[in-house]
Amino acid sequence: MEPLNAIVERVHASGRRVVLAITGGGSGAIAALLRVPGGSRTLVEAIVPYSPDALVDFLGHEPEQACSAATAVAMARRAVARAARRSGRTGALLVGAGVTASLVTDRPKHGDHRCHIAVTDGGRVDVVSIVLDRGARDRAAEEDLVARATLLTLARACGIDTPGVESLLGPNDRLTVAPSAPFDDLVARLLAGAIERLTMLPDGQLATNAPVPRGVLAGSFNPLHAGHLELARVASEILAARVTFELSVVNADKPVLAAVEVRRRLEQFSWRGTVELTRAPTFREKARVLPGAAFVVGVDTAARILDPRYYGGSAASMVAALDEIGRLGGRFLVAGRADPGGRFVTLADLAVPGPVAHLFEQIPEARFRRDISSTELRGVAAGPQPR
Repeated sequence: MEPLNAIVERVHASGRRVVLAITGGGSGAIAALLRVPGGSRTLVEAIVPYSPDALVDFLGHEPEQACSAATAVAMARRAVARAARRSGRTGALLVGAGVTASLVTDRPKHGDHRCHIAVTDGGRVDVVSIVLDRGARDRAAEEDLVARATLLTLARACGIDTPGVESLLGPNDRLTVAPSAPFDDLVARLLAGAIERLTMLPDGQLATNAPVPRGVLAGSFNPLHAGHLELARVASEILAARVTFELSVVNADKPVLAAVEVRRRLEQFSWRGTVELTRAPTFREKARVLPGAAFVVGVDTAARILDPRYYGGSAASMVAALDEIGRLGGRFLVAGRADPGGRFVTLADLAVPGPVAHLFEQIPEARFRRDISSTELRGVAAGPQPR
């Protein structure tokens, strides 16, 4: 492999202006950039938000997981925004890099030793994720590997032909490289984490800066059915404001939706309604992306929102999450639904903690009742299944 200093020299000669943000490991990449003359031409800023509070301050929100590809992308996006503000040059070629790692420590650790490296020029986002062979290296060796992987990923973002990160890895390390997203494909940018929110208007136009709606009906819409449309209409009347639909491309329990699947689901809404596309699988994250919105949910979803099992088994964590939603201006309109026995289940059947009870409002059965679900419709469409 080409000596590391030679690669850094080519980075310095690339004309890029870089902001680098690193947490958890790999900070040796900063020293490597500064050790070679010419660093002031390249490095605008290097940030190490190492403590949880520092990372929250840097990102502007608390990530669901500190060491994840999504957090690395968020860090890279924040970094390139800082590069744009601080570079002092019109038309400068900018690169933001975000690195998050979980490596050998002096405390017992049960998860994988891993790192996620994201780089962006403000349009496309490249993500490199490595799961390290646990026990094969000490802390210093893992730190060195993450730093070298960061420099190789950064060099490629600067237009430099370098060996791939795989050249650094051992036989039991695992590497994942996410494909780049072209700037002009907004759905691809959302899937890559380059933007947090994308709005599709009823005529199919896409916007990245639409006003936040007053009401939001979240769902998978697989498929969209008349109950969704009727519920949105009724909620609009209750709120005296238009209710839009929200589809998260990220699900806590399933893979990220493919672009072709996102477009298929969006086609259902043509001239029927506005759709907010997000990367927010939980309502806490939705409230951060769509502050001030009232979320329209079915009673089954409300039951999950109020179930401590979805908060690590902690009722206190559940109340804290709901309290944050409330402080962001969010609340919930809850539609009832018949259970398998035919009994109509409503918000009154759920245990809502007193401190957050004001965030929940029942939609009267007289205003809305439809007992068909997307799951049932998919079963009908599939036809009888063999026994």
